[in-house]
Amino acid sequence: MRPRGIPLLLVVLLGCWASVSAQTEATPAVATEGLNSTETALTTFGPSPSTRPLGTPRAPGPTSGPRPTPVTDVAALCVCDLSPARCDVNCCCDPDCSSVDFSVFSACSVPVVMGDNQFCSQKAAIYSLNFTANPPQRVFKLIDQINPSIFCIHTTNYKPALSFINPEMPDENSFDTLMRTADGFTLNAESDISFTTKLDVPSTAKYEYGVPLQTSDSFLRFPSSLTSSLCTDNNPAAFLVNQAVKCTRKINLEQCEETEALSMAFYSSPEIRRVPDSRTKVPITVQSIVIQSLNKTLTRWEDTDVLQPALVNAGHFSLCVNVVLEVKYSLTYTDEGEVIKADLSLLLGTVSNVVVPLQQKFEIHFLQENTKPVPLSGNPGYVVGLPLAAGFQPHKGSGIIQITNRYRQLTILHSTTEQDCLALEGVRTPVLFGYTMQSGCKLRLTGALPCRLVAQKVESLLWGQGFPDYVASFGNSQAQDVLDWVPIHFITQSFNRKDSCQLPGALVIEVKWTKYGSLLNPQAKIVNVTANLISSSFPEANSGNERTILISTAVTFVDVSAPAEAGFRAPPAINAKLPFNFFFPFV
Repeated sequence: MRPRGIPLLLVVLLGCWASVSAQTEATPAVATEGLNSTETALTTFGPSPSTRPLGTPRAPGPTSGPRPTPVTDVAALCVCDLSPARCDVNCCCDPDCSSVDFSVFSACSVPVVMGDNQFCSQKAAIYSLNFTANPPQRVFKLIDQINPSIFCIHTTNYKPALSFINPEMPDENSFDTLMRTADGFTLNAESDISFTTKLDVPSTAKYEYGVPLQTSDSFLRFPSSLTSSLCTDNNPAAFLVNQAVKCTRKINLEQCEETEALSMAFYSSPEIRRVPDSRTKVPITVQSIVIQSLNKTLTRWEDTDVLQPALVNAGHFSLCVNVVLEVKYSLTYTDEGEVIKADLSLLLGTVSNVVVPLQQKFEIHFLQENTKPVPLSGNPGYVVGLPLAAGFQPHKGSGIIQITNRYRQLTILHSTTEQDCLALEGVRTPVLFGYTMQSGCKLRLTGALPCRLVAQKVESLLWGQGFPDYVASFGNSQAQDVLDWVPIHFITQSFNRKDSCQLPGALVIEVKWTKYGSLLNPQAKIVNVTANLISSSFPEANSGNERTILISTAVTFVDVSAPAEAGFRAPPAINAKLPFNFFFPFV
């Protein structure tokens, strides 16, 4: 005997399937958007007649209830637009991208943008690229996408359910009511103090590492190459990120006076905000202007007034003078992350039809206030007796961070006459290039100390505070040139025994270097650095007994230079043909 509810459930499901099939047969509205012009073609067809099963309810029509109004406009939503006022690579919905940017795109990273997928009908924005057009265009389509699921939202009678409800803010009149409504809501003195501290104390604005430098209109522009060698002017200069780039710019010599990127005012006119979102602005001061002629001679320009590019006719060809060839920014900042000074040095030159396209060079450096420049350990190769330059890389792809004192960048234990490790804890000896060094000390331990705690203490004594990850290949390696830095390879050796305490006993640093360059003036270059931490097993001491362990560090320099071989030119081959009767009458 079957239940009576099954036929009614089957009829309801068939009615829902008929409603969905009637919707899917309708062709949605399509909008196509090009780059420079927008062409919209709307084509709407009514639902085609279909055979409805007998006894099934009719699909709900427009009069059955209002459809949900989308809260988010998918046509204006771009989830891959992460950089303000800058084109993101392969982001087809980014409004900052132009036809030049589309020409280097490979595909759209986000091809479809949709709203809530619980609705039976929803808007969907589809992006694609038309590479056959010249220049390439962005194709945009706005369609009505139908949800094939039978469990979808078709009508709504509660509009607040489409968005989150704004919570009621308590005041002196509603606080008691909210206290009675909220179950288990308690306050204590600690939470009250911490909550008040977080709200009342204003946050101090400052620049942090990698944050774009803000100007009066947007950000400080630092041109660089994006995916090709062409210059992109929408690249922001980041705080504490030293950069030096070269890029090529395609210019029309007849329009050099109207091209902003060739003008000196394009780089000297912005005003940098002292801190983010601050009203105090720091102007850019022009410190030097150097003029380069066509024959590469340099002349210092005494005046620092703004020079505009000018087109000059020289006989049968044209020249453009006062064109920006090199730009060097020097920004001074404080410990609080404030920019207090901005200097600019420019190299202007003359451009002819021969040098088009034009190559430009841009540099930016940050100097801390009241600090002296860090002395080099060689130029370019290391000098014997000077400290090794070392630093850290906070994350992959970033530059190297160094402390200003090179004698504190790569250090080992400092030996004393007392040989007590804890007497001068924190005092270190710098690693000097070419000097094989060895140092050590003694550490007295009691049996009451746990083995793990002793191992951590000994390891901190060997490594010191902030052991670096990278060592510079040359004595003048720049922090932004990561390829000129050698990573330190860390090795741990241990000898395990039963019923013993495993303690680090020695740190051995091996530096391999080679002679680089010509035979007349070879330069010392570091090619490999290895830090080997050697641990030994010590028997567990009884409670109350004292023991003394020896901790040592050693640095060795190994010359791995290949023997130089002098090269000579190959002797010339004489290809001379003598007359056939040259040796007559002897032959």
